[in-house]
Amino acid sequence: MAGTSEFKRVLLKVSGEVLMGDGEFGLEPQMVSRIASDIAEVHKEGLELCLVVGGGNIFRGVSVAAEGMERTSADYMGMLATVMNALALQSALEACGVPTRVLSAIPMSTVCEPYIRRRSIRHMEKGRVVIFAAGTGNPYFTTDTAAALRASEMDCDCLLKGTKVDGVYAADPEEVPDAERFDELTHFDVLQRDLKVMDAAAITLCRENDIPILVFSIQNAGEVNRVLHGEGRCTIVRGEK
Repeated sequence: MAGTSEFKRVLLKVSGEVLMGDGEFGLEPQMVSRIASDIAEVHKEGLELCLVVGGGNIFRGVSVAAEGMERTSADYMGMLATVMNALALQSALEACGVPTRVLSAIPMSTVCEPYIRRRSIRHMEKGRVVIFAAGTGNPYFTTDTAAALRASEMDCDCLLKGTKVDGVYAADPEEVPDAERFDELTHFDVLQRDLKVMDAAAITLCRENDIPILVFSIQNAGEVNRVLHGEGRCTIVRGEK
């Protein structure tokens, strides 16, 4: 993978769990600030950048639904959690001198802008980092699917998925220490092997729109920039050759 010169516009998906650092839930300010610093470093290079952030550090809808709560209500609560994370990232980014806008799929004009595709593109063209909140605005869709959808709508050159692990493995490396790690896969490989990179809807969207996915550990400081330069450790998921 070549350096940032081959990319004009990139979407970064930030896992909600990463934002809680070493805690069991919530936000760890130091981790939020460090991730914002990494994003600011990339932004200085002139890349058009947008983000989708998860909400698992605050509320995970599926797990609560499994305990008896009605699934739709649980998912909406999860979407609101992503808005909280988006506002935290916005504050941290602006402390780094990066202009940002939060756009929510669920209108809440008091705290952020509603999601409008053309407005989002215009913000990026003006050098602002756009943070997409509230997922797709619909229950039964994950924030991974929201990331793939927004990357497609924004005509992004690639989707970066920042997680706790440094790539795609055949099994959870925390549970299976010797699990096979992949350097490169196709979208079809991921679907066929049922690898837990992103959900099937997200992978299918990226496959149909020919969007490569770079999976890396955002817990490593400076890794966003290194991955974009082809120097970081990641797994590349792209279309069939």
